Amino acid sequence: MVSRERGGESGDGQGEGRSGGRGGKGVPSGAPSGAAAGRGRGRPRSFDRATALEAALMAFWERGYEATSVSDLTRVMDIGAPSLYRAFGDKRSLFEEVVREYGVRYGSFGDRALAEEPTARAGIERMLREAADEYTVPGRPHGCLVVHAAANCSTPEVEESLRVRRNANIAAIENRISADVAAGVLPPGTDAAALARHAGAMIQGMSQQARDGASRTELEALVEIALAVWPRG
Repeated sequence: MVSRERGGESGDGQGEGRSGGRGGKGVPSGAPSGAAAGRGRGRPRSFDRATALEAALMAFWERGYEATSVSDLTRVMDIGAPSLYRAFGDKRSLFEEVVREYGVRYGSFGDRALAEEPTARAGIERMLREAADEYTVPGRPHGCLVVHAAANCSTPEVEESLRVRRNANIAAIENRISADVAAGVLPPGTDAAALARHAGAMIQGMSQQARDGASRTELEALVEIALAVWPRG
């Protein structure tokens, strides 16, 4: 998870810097002038960086990268644009941090399944069952951010970074299957690449089905069908 910065990050408040300058209209007599006045007004309000990042994550997860504007982000993060740029960089930099945070908080179930289960088949079964659960949790966007955020994306760098992540997931599955073939758990003629791509297609398809309203039960019903293509050792 992204750690919270000490003392919070600065954000610009509503009405920041609205007071008039020296001799400005409406300045009460005796008010500080010049540099002293500049120091005494327009101080940005602080905000919690982790909370703002979570709000951005939910916005990108719900709308995708391209459809989420900077205006959308400042509204849901409850900060001004200058504060967003100071704390997170531009929209693309913020999105890259969001994707990393998503991987830690919401998208790590697949890696855990492959690492903790005794066989590739058991790992894939667990991965699919947990995807059915994770992709349909009430109260948050459905499906997978890494899959959905790429929809209608016209920014090549973002599209490529998401593609690399998805392909890395398939490569991890293939490596796990290949290890089982080498260990004799799966038959020697097993096509590890095809099985891995099949699993990736199932995960990505379940994500889209969840976005389209499929329930956890409906997605879980796909697991046994998906596993039926697996060879027995």
